[in-house]
Amino acid sequence: MAVTALKTPSKVRDLVSPEEWQARVDLAAFYRLVARHGMTDLNATHVSVRVPGTHDQFLLNPYGPMFSKITASSLVKIDVDGNVILGDFPINAAGFCIHSAVHMARHDVDCVAHTHTRAGMAISALPQGIEFFSQKSMRFYNKIAYHDFEGIALDLDERERLIRDLGENDALILRNHGLLVCGRSVRHAWTLLYNLEKISKVQLAVAATGAAVIQPGKEACEHCHEQFAAGDRTYRQDGWESQLRLLDRIDPSFRD
Repeated sequence: MAVTALKTPSKVRDLVSPEEWQARVDLAAFYRLVARHGMTDLNATHVSVRVPGTHDQFLLNPYGPMFSKITASSLVKIDVDGNVILGDFPINAAGFCIHSAVHMARHDVDCVAHTHTRAGMAISALPQGIEFFSQKSMRFYNKIAYHDFEGIALDLDERERLIRDLGENDALILRNHGLLVCGRSVRHAWTLLYNLEKISKVQLAVAATGAAVIQPGKEACEHCHEQFAAGDRTYRQDGWESQLRLLDRIDPSFRD
């Protein structure tokens, strides 16, 4: 499916609600953080956020600019049928397929992030997927699902199977492909992605030693998951504000 964008008037901020503008700033920050933390695949992969007050519109990156250059104004507004509402560039057709699927089915989710990192792609090819032996991994205990590889996500009929496999989970491992997380907000999705990437790296590092792994018991895993979930609900553990301050010191143009 080829999805192209319409030409955007010069002052996007004047054309959208204050709530949408804040969502744009947050999403642009997310893209800059993905670049800052080495989770890009050149200009491939994608992060989206639902347009506040809608169930059928979301913001996605323009296909072409590097993530380190994404701004609030450059984001493309699109609906779940593929109609571009506001934007200057074409968007990634596979990104549309994946993100429209989640936004159509999961109205409890506002932000979706998908990456092709070295660690994420490696984990996606392991039959056991994510293992729960590190403290950080417990955030995803019983909240991660798997979707089998079907080729590049260009066929819209894959959306039905993708959302079936995702279910009510916070994360989805796209087999032989990469990682996907679903957050209740941009900051929540960033927390999920950062931690899923880190535990993927830890798992690969532990596997490389060849040593036996100390496996916590089921009750400890469940308890730790609930502790993380409580923190997610209060946003006391995510460090989002500190990441925004980091971006503002480096280059605040994501806010433009």
